[in-house]
Amino acid sequence: MNFLSLFVLIPLLMLGGLYLAKSIKAIRGVMVAGSTALLILSVVLTFLYLGERQAGATAEMLFRADTVWYAPLHIAYSVGVDGISVAMLLLSAVIVFTGTFASWKLQPLTKEYFLWFTLLSMGVFGFFISIDLFTMFMFYEIALIPMYLLIGVWGSGRKEYAAMKLTLMLMGGSAFLLIGILGIFFGAGGATMNILEIAQLHNIPFAQQCIWFPLTFLGFGVLGALFPFHTWSPDGHASAPTAVSMLHAGVLMKLGGYGCFRIAMYLMPEAANELGWIFLILTGISVVYGAFSACVQTDLKYINAYSSVSHCGLVLFAILMMNQTAATGAVLQMLSHGLMTALFFALIGMIYGRTHTRDVRELNGLMKVMPFLSVCYVIAGLANLGLPGLSGFVAEMTIFVGSFQNFDVFHRTLTIIACSSIVITAVYILRLVGKILYGTCTNKHHLALTDATWDERFAVICLIICVAGLGMAPFWVSHMIGESVLPVVSHLIP
Repeated sequence: MNFLSLFVLIPLLMLGGLYLAKSIKAIRGVMVAGSTALLILSVVLTFLYLGERQAGATAEMLFRADTVWYAPLHIAYSVGVDGISVAMLLLSAVIVFTGTFASWKLQPLTKEYFLWFTLLSMGVFGFFISIDLFTMFMFYEIALIPMYLLIGVWGSGRKEYAAMKLTLMLMGGSAFLLIGILGIFFGAGGATMNILEIAQLHNIPFAQQCIWFPLTFLGFGVLGALFPFHTWSPDGHASAPTAVSMLHAGVLMKLGGYGCFRIAMYLMPEAANELGWIFLILTGISVVYGAFSACVQTDLKYINAYSSVSHCGLVLFAILMMNQTAATGAVLQMLSHGLMTALFFALIGMIYGRTHTRDVRELNGLMKVMPFLSVCYVIAGLANLGLPGLSGFVAEMTIFVGSFQNFDVFHRTLTIIACSSIVITAVYILRLVGKILYGTCTNKHHLALTDATWDERFAVICLIICVAGLGMAPFWVSHMIGESVLPVVSHLIP
């Protein structure tokens, strides 16, 4: 059996174990064992991949396996990884592992919750290892479908509305995506659905590229919170339970940026050069609009959700700059944002679980009541605004340096506008930290609150270590990513 298939097999075994589990203790045991195995597997894969590259491996994708599923349509179970895929798998494993502990005391219907949570995780892992268009789309849909129930059943607030809105908009994007994928398949001659083979053939007519590129980019872009199709994101994040928000913002939204880069840009480079400016403007709006919208929110989750719109907009913005530095920064931003937004949502969930409110106007003086959670919230905020030494600084600096390498006035003007989001982010993060953490606690009920429990501390510390580790030692990651974005970027150079 192929090594990469373990990323799908382990969640399948977890689903079986959860189905057979009869107690809360057994359910937690299955989740801890499975998520730990996935984390160890992703770390082992990272070292194996780095070892292969150091040994001189030249293949674009390593650890490949191909098994024919349906020969008449050339559908195959084709898997393989490069540096980008390895980084995304490692991120996903970290979020699933910490999300398990963030959901440690979730009630009711604990077994059912973890079943859908695991199915969502399986879809994410399968998507990142797939190099076949059909297989990738299949895992993409597996990752999206559980969101409706996870939010609609275990969410809070306007959860039914948020779940339905999210599902309808993402399924609408999937419809565009399916049309785009079929267009790519038949436009390339209908001989293969393998992404690498289609890129090597490079025979999709330009006129057809101009049709399928916008549909494919839009289909993935909806999940990446592309303006003006981002409105599902704040409502979905605000209503989702803590671990689902962590996985949704931390990993699921990265499927959008990954798909835009791996499929839309890679397979249709001429159309990307011709039409990319349209989406570049839309992503620039996402970056600034998301930051400004976060400034005027009063709900902690909505603030972080609109912040995610801004930061995910930066990912698509960098991809469309079509150079190696900016593309490397895009993947670093996916890693950085995944970690720090998961940290934010975990902390917000822990604060809400104690105070029963996410309204900024009702929270103050929490540093004296729950010092551990408050300090961690400050660290998350500093990472979000790009403090040197944390992951946000490395990612955003790489994006803006790469974006400014385009010497024409149009690209540089948009880069300067996007840079303004740094200042806006600093404004709302510092105001938020000052308002809810410092000063006098005026709510008498909050004075009796307790700080984080052991499971909460463990999840949060793991995420902080990753955020600080990426910020202080980014070079091995950026080198791994930089080698892998080069084949895609070389297709994009006219």
